[in-house]
Amino acid sequence: MLKGDKIILRAVEPSDATTLMLWENDMDNWKVTDTEVPFSLQGIMQLIDQQQHIRSTGQLRFMICELSSGNSVGAIDLYDADFRHGNASIGILIGDVSARKKGYAAQAIQLMSEYAAKILDLYTVQCSIQASNIESIQLFEKSGFTKVGVRKDWFRLNGKREDEIIYQLCLKRES
Repeated sequence: MLKGDKIILRAVEPSDATTLMLWENDMDNWKVTDTEVPFSLQGIMQLIDQQQHIRSTGQLRFMICELSSGNSVGAIDLYDADFRHGNASIGILIGDVSARKKGYAAQAIQLMSEYAAKILDLYTVQCSIQASNIESIQLFEKSGFTKVGVRKDWFRLNGKREDEIIYQLCLKRES
């Protein structure tokens, strides 16, 4: 368990499956999660199992829980982890709409970045954001990520093309 002053990050438990299924199947989240097909409960259970084994699957998910109540408000992922080169991608979703804009996402990114550096010995983390997702862009920039590239017209959303913006955070400096 990783603890901040507002939240804790904890391992995903089978009892989280229903909550995750509701968040993953909420079509309002599909734009940012790049989902286009609903998840079954069985599919969520398989993901929970896979995401506990980052060294073999390249994926890890933590639940974001309010420190004061213990309630789950979101999830944060490391995925596409490459231990040979020391990098991974990071994604976050505050699935409980009432918990947004409270600083939970920024603290979750900070805690996950520290974990990636100190425990997993990763060198960098990166994220990909749709150009219209201004809130995520501001969140990752505030969290110290640097814009490193743009893929022009990478996404097709509602019949329109949209750029993908790539951000990176160097966790360590090699001497």
